[in-house]
Amino acid sequence: MDLTTTYMGLNLKHPVAASASPLSSSIDGIKRLEDGGVSAIVMFSLFEEQIRQEQAAFDHLTDAGSDSFAESLSYFPAVEEYHVGPDHYLELLRAGAEATDVPIIASLNGTTNTGWIEYAKEMQEAGADGIELNVFYIPADIEVGGRDVEQRYLDIIKAVKGAVSIPVAVKLSPFFSAMGDMARQFVDAGADALMLFNRFYQPDFNLEKLEVMPDLELSSPSEIRLPLMWIAILHGRVNASLGATRGVYTAIEVVKYVMAGADAVMTTSALLRKGVGYAETLVSDLTTWMERRDYESIAQMKGSMSQMKVADPSAFERANYIKVLESYQSPYMA
Repeated sequence: MDLTTTYMGLNLKHPVAASASPLSSSIDGIKRLEDGGVSAIVMFSLFEEQIRQEQAAFDHLTDAGSDSFAESLSYFPAVEEYHVGPDHYLELLRAGAEATDVPIIASLNGTTNTGWIEYAKEMQEAGADGIELNVFYIPADIEVGGRDVEQRYLDIIKAVKGAVSIPVAVKLSPFFSAMGDMARQFVDAGADALMLFNRFYQPDFNLEKLEVMPDLELSSPSEIRLPLMWIAILHGRVNASLGATRGVYTAIEVVKYVMAGADAVMTTSALLRKGVGYAETLVSDLTTWMERRDYESIAQMKGSMSQMKVADPSAFERANYIKVLESYQSPYMA
């Protein structure tokens, strides 16, 4: 059984990898993830806000009325409240790269290109095998146009790719009006991989205190549908690796993502719920599923359910919308 796959130019022993999370915030956590069976580790994110004190160019955000944005400076904790600073992040990255045999992918989380370039270089020098750009940008200013948002992503990709020689992945938002076209533009800008999709965390309301409050819920298998559809549509149509994230709870989600066309399948919520050793269970269950259906390799499975390969490509389009609605049967309709 050949479970090997290639993601953003990195050779992985199987497709199950660990996405960015607190699990990788210590050298012990990084080692436990490797021992738990993941094929690659995306480090927890270094936030642009953590870099800002060392990057004078970040000041232009405050001069541009950033207090009107949901991601304005006042929205985030003070820099000193973060668990680690940029220097410690690089030290941990260096130690993790030396202590493990699986690829270590650094993660940069921000909204502009000016705060990242030097640290992208330093991440490469620290031993990162790749960099994932997590552009968490919510255009809450209604004066900002769609093209401005798209250009921000493209500028970040070009800036970071121009600064490093290691592969760069982009963790995408699902909210572009023309997702397929934007995916192609990101690849043309230099992205080696597209990770679908970024899980934006929307706030909730505390009705007792009348406050807007943060609320984190771990992902569930129901969240697989949107990234599954777009990976299936993009497979074979963009010259970049496709990574899947969101909703991975069992090996079934891994199988679905691979058959849609994913080169790597990231998980965090399942590992937080069941422990890092659960990655080994996912791989074992994936192998069992493949053996029962006489698959010999991940390569044989990959993309077999993509839009380019299925018998009815319209299943990914509007025609299927009507079929889905007509298929629903409520016990109260009888």
